[in-house]
Amino acid sequence: MLRSLLTPRWLLLHVLFIVATIATGFLAVWQWDRAHEAGGSFQNLGYALQWPLFGAFTIFLWIKLIRMDLAQHDGEGETGSAPETGTPEEHQETTPETAEQRRTRPLVPPPAPSVDADEDPELAEYNKYLAGLNESDQSAS
Repeated sequence: MLRSLLTPRWLLLHVLFIVATIATGFLAVWQWDRAHEAGGSFQNLGYALQWPLFGAFTIFLWIKLIRMDLAQHDGEGETGSAPETGTPEEHQETTPETAEQRRTRPLVPPPAPSVDADEDPELAEYNKYLAGLNESDQSAS
């Protein structure tokens, strides 16, 4: 389980996150020192307080990615290790539904009902304008 975190991809990510966290620490110290110099300002002080937050976010993101990767490998282990038994018909009944079967609404919504100029003249004029743009776009293609 933890071996997946020692792949070359993850080793590079570990190095990247460690370097980013250390860099935010150095930048915070640099801005803190800069704020206390003669040319320093409140902006430098604000940056000095902001860099540790960036470092904390880097650590949070690192932990979140590790947990997501471990959860993904746990899910693959559960589904991939179970031996298939029974007839193909029984197996077909127990397989989870696909995304298309679970979808309760269409991908493209149905068109809105048309609006008469009597109901809402501004909306009808706008719809007519959009239809004209669509026609000119279709003819240009």
